[in-house]
Amino acid sequence: MNRDMIRRDRAVRSIHDPRITIHALVLAVAATLGGCGVDTATTAATGASIKKQEMEEGKRTEVRAQQKIDQMQEQMQKRAQQAGGKE
Repeated sequence: MNRDMIRRDRAVRSIHDPRITIHALVLAVAATLGGCGVDTATTAATGASIKKQEMEEGKRTEVRAQQKIDQMQEQMQKRAQQAGGKE
């Protein structure tokens, strides 16, 4: 029985080259992994952009806070001068 199968398998020659299958498999894996890399790079770029916006907003908030502090100090000095002049 095994001899018959072996003879039959030898008689049927495939025109398919196994190297083509290996190359196709390697190409498919490379394309899949390459797609993952693009997705990761896009995510990283988006994250960096968001962080940059957060940093810029933080700087603007700091500037506004410093302006309010300066205004309050000026008001305190004016009030101190006015109070000093009344005495």
